[in-house]
Amino acid sequence: MRNFFVTVLCLMGGFSAFAQDDLLAEIDTTATKGYDTPAFKGLQIVTLQSTKTPAAKEAYFVVSHRFGTVKDGISEFFGLDMATTKIGGVYGFTDWLSVSASRHTLLKVYEAAVKYRLANQGDDFPLTVIGYNTVDVNTFLEKDDYPNIEFNDRLTYITQFLVSRKVSEKLSLEVVPMYIHKNLYNPDIENDNQVSLGAGGRYKIGKRLSLNMEYIYNFDKPGYYQNPLSVGLDIETGGHVFQLLFTNSQAMTEGGYITTAAGDWGNGDFFFGFNLYRVF
Repeated sequence: MRNFFVTVLCLMGGFSAFAQDDLLAEIDTTATKGYDTPAFKGLQIVTLQSTKTPAAKEAYFVVSHRFGTVKDGISEFFGLDMATTKIGGVYGFTDWLSVSASRHTLLKVYEAAVKYRLANQGDDFPLTVIGYNTVDVNTFLEKDDYPNIEFNDRLTYITQFLVSRKVSEKLSLEVVPMYIHKNLYNPDIENDNQVSLGAGGRYKIGKRLSLNMEYIYNFDKPGYYQNPLSVGLDIETGGHVFQLLFTNSQAMTEGGYITTAAGDWGNGDFFFGFNLYRVF
């Protein structure tokens, strides 16, 4: 695993509201000043946030699904009977600052986030650096079952720094150091504070297709959970970006998919899903 991150780090070292065609052309246009076009087409690589941000006054409607585990076979229609859903929106206040909000059926979690650009790749700087902060509110916990629970107990905070490099017109890479704090947690299987390091990439295999992959290493991972591993396919269709994916983590909130991946790829225990973005 150490070699995996070393390799990625080494490689990294060395609006469109007017027409749908603008969205399609955005990442296909060769920049005249280094690779200062976005390294990623979607706002996520697969589950990890990418360094792409909305343009000023640009809005995204987001729908995501994660189905049940594939390993249950035809009895659960390979997981399609056990769908979870995320519905949300993202709005760009400026070219460098956006906010988002979403609701997730799994554990009835509400999530709010802010995403802000700190640096942009170009001739003057080799990397794009983005800050990303989220807060999750777990509304699944009932007062009748937990009479002493307070609102603060429902909160999870996540801080991430997204660092990417567009290596070539086809290849983009990203690393993501992150910190997660849970106010309510199970001390038998996890810690209240967790540190993780993610890495992912995008490789264009066609004019409108790319193959994406990501992995997250949790330094404080309990034995019960797995490190998240996800693969996906980006499909660009007019004003939509459609991502088909397989992952071993069913949750879609930042605090959920990073720290509670229970699926084991080796045992066929993984989840099919998709992310759909519609830009306005």
